[in-house]
Amino acid sequence: MAVRLLCPITGSYHQDDCQFLLTPLWRHSQNFSIYEKECLVQSGAKHYSEMISAELPPSVPYIALFRKLTQKYKSRMAAQVMRLAYSIINTRPDPITLVSLARAGTPIGALLQRALSRHLHVESRHYSISIIRDRGIDEQALAFLLREHQRSASGVVFIDAWTGKGVIAKELKRAIAYWNSRHSEQLQDSLYVISDVAGVADVAATYEDYAIPSGMLNATVSGLVSRSILNSQIHPGQFHGCIVYDYLQPYDLSNWFLDEVESQMDTTKDAAPLSLRSRKQHHIQAQANVYFDRWIKQYGIRSIHHIKPGIAEATRVMLRRVPERLLLRDLESDDLAHLLMLAKEKEIAIEHQPNMPFSAVAFIKTIGKN
Repeated sequence: MAVRLLCPITGSYHQDDCQFLLTPLWRHSQNFSIYEKECLVQSGAKHYSEMISAELPPSVPYIALFRKLTQKYKSRMAAQVMRLAYSIINTRPDPITLVSLARAGTPIGALLQRALSRHLHVESRHYSISIIRDRGIDEQALAFLLREHQRSASGVVFIDAWTGKGVIAKELKRAIAYWNSRHSEQLQDSLYVISDVAGVADVAATYEDYAIPSGMLNATVSGLVSRSILNSQIHPGQFHGCIVYDYLQPYDLSNWFLDEVESQMDTTKDAAPLSLRSRKQHHIQAQANVYFDRWIKQYGIRSIHHIKPGIAEATRVMLRRVPERLLLRDLESDDLAHLLMLAKEKEIAIEHQPNMPFSAVAFIKTIGKN
């Protein structure tokens, strides 16, 4: 049997912006419908990482909303990326190795790579790797970048776009603790994000729940690469898997989004490093937990995993899960127009909750009763 060599891929990104440490599954995994996948996950028959659904091109009106929000927030995002970049270089030695969590973290990692290498002239490289709830981080990918590409462990920084309830942040800490218990290359488990809506990240540029534009789209803003897959197609010694959606190339906005945000980067602003966990974060986290408990009781939600707080997480539910209900803080907000569009298309109940701490929350529908 031929040995399969580990080789980074770039999707539709430039190599200098991002290298995915993922195994392309050219023999595509079986495509499940969103409903079939939800049934299998909720019944326990399969883990979500074993399955994937086909991605459809976004509609023309939806792309128009994405472009509008990018124009609205590109200056803010550029400033927040620069704040994270300054925080990284003030706390980590050269060379910097950005490790984004595929795939929500991938566009942010690519923006940070441009900020560090092009604007702050710091030696850095960006890899995007898989982390999966209840399955951990891709250790083959970590070993590859540390040993094959000889990146210094002290310069590794983990990147994501946003936090929801903190499930992946906790998964990262468990995974890195397990790695450090068995390897000489000791990694820091700090997670750097743009928006920390529930107060669970280590370093965040903002705690505001606003419409990060890259959270609106799937592969077409993430280098045409799918979320990661871990099933029987992945053999020992391989990276976690993915699908490269070449058929979505006419709709790809990955590099356009990077260019738009980078055009607003200014090295003269926001040089102050961001602090690690603050008292404000503890307050945000406590407030979020009060609402989670309230919703579980009020709506009879069986699993906290079925509550997805924040605009980006709510959007993921509308695009990739079976939604049951959408809660919105401000029905007139431009930030939520795409969610209203998706909810109306799917005929999902919309509730106005003006006092909740999040701009949007989506509930995943419980399929059947045991």
